[in-house]
Amino acid sequence: MSAPPLTPLDYVAAGYWQDFTADRAIAGGIAYETELRHCQLDESLTSLQRIDILLTQIRRDMVKAGIWNEAALLTDEHYRNFMVFLAFYAGRVLAQQWQHVPHWFGQFELGKRYPALPLTADDFYQHMAVVYRGITDNDTNIDTDVTSLFFALEPIGLRLFGHIDRQFESVQGGQVASGLYQAVISRLPNSNSDQVATTAMPVAAVTQEAIRETDTNISVSTNTNAHLKTAKTDNNYQPLEKNLLNKVSIDSDLSEQNNQNKPELSTVQTPLESTKPESAPSVKPIPKPPASEPLAKTSPTPEIFTQLLLELDNVEVAQTSGQTEYQQARKVLDQFEQYIAKQAKPRAQTLFSESHLAAKKQALLKLQQAANVGNTAAMLRLAMYELLDEGLAVDKNSATESGVEWVKQAASKNDSRAQRLLSKMYYQGVGVTQEIANGQYWLEQAAENGHAEAASVVRQWQQAQALMTTQKQEQHSIKRYQLLFVAIVVVAVLIFIIV
Repeated sequence: MSAPPLTPLDYVAAGYWQDFTADRAIAGGIAYETELRHCQLDESLTSLQRIDILLTQIRRDMVKAGIWNEAALLTDEHYRNFMVFLAFYAGRVLAQQWQHVPHWFGQFELGKRYPALPLTADDFYQHMAVVYRGITDNDTNIDTDVTSLFFALEPIGLRLFGHIDRQFESVQGGQVASGLYQAVISRLPNSNSDQVATTAMPVAAVTQEAIRETDTNISVSTNTNAHLKTAKTDNNYQPLEKNLLNKVSIDSDLSEQNNQNKPELSTVQTPLESTKPESAPSVKPIPKPPASEPLAKTSPTPEIFTQLLLELDNVEVAQTSGQTEYQQARKVLDQFEQYIAKQAKPRAQTLFSESHLAAKKQALLKLQQAANVGNTAAMLRLAMYELLDEGLAVDKNSATESGVEWVKQAASKNDSRAQRLLSKMYYQGVGVTQEIANGQYWLEQAAENGHAEAASVVRQWQQAQALMTTQKQEQHSIKRYQLLFVAIVVVAVLIFIIV
């Protein structure tokens, strides 16, 4: 069976990679090239996690700087090249896992070869896809299985610009993965699903601890020489607070039981290593985490709450009371969250001993004590556990009511984090009846109180409204000019007849 002919995008992808590995400038320029080199792009699965962390930091820095504008950035060649380069790289990594040469199709070729795909002509994220495994048609030498296509730009776009009002839907159906690592992991060959490279760290490493770690180590400026640190492994976490947990340790009690179910990890070979240009510099090996750590494919905690935990750590709101109790409770609950994040299953399926549950209840009571005296951070943390049905309420209905009430109370105290959370709850119908008007109201309140992401969303919404108004005015003006032209013609005809 002969290989399919190379496409123009195949040549572009090869050129991008050869220029990058040979330290040559990529045609047209590429944003964040220095930061990408610090990510150590060694074609491993772990490198995709480092890219996801970089994308998260770029997003947050753009929001803080007030330049978080998807439409504007997509008109900038440097940003477009940056995203296209990452897509080429992710396709290369995925194809290696299938021991296949990546084969890229542009939107015209995709539409011709896969007419059933609902492609949108002006959608940047759909204008190219890679065939990453070798299922071919003997007559056409192309992949006949649409599932072997990977639209690698989609998870990049979601990571940079996705939010409640800008949802990404995959052209192949279903939800877009929240990052390149998850997108590639979900497409690994079945034979290797339980044997992923030992360099692949668990997704838990790309949670709040990993992002906190990169806060002072990545800058979005293309002139900086900042270094991107690899996310911490869970082995660095300190034991649980002894005074609240009565000297018991979650990890020590459950590690033996969980290790029995962990797949044995082995190193996946990279069959395309020989295709690298000889001039490419050698890449430093990536430190491997302990082989006993599980590989989680998705976060066990809903995204609305993982974002809340990030904001509670990174968006400061002054508190007048209850801070001591909140910090005591937080130290314990953070340890539970870190343990849950390591599990490759939904958080509701994570089991704890009676002593651990008792310790968690003590922490929740301290959290409630802080919330009762007006600490909004404690209110939000307590609300999260109630809405997850892991709080102090006796049944799910009362837990939901309690959680919503805590969020509303914190929002009424002008906590921008609470107001943004409440807007998401109304937009998504989480704990409340879905009401777009209320969602918009609390979004605007959060923006007015300094919430950077909310302000950016509001600004984009206002720009869209202004554009629609301008278009309507232009259409109205065109109609007026048309009527005026018709009137002039009629008058001219009458004058001609009279004369």
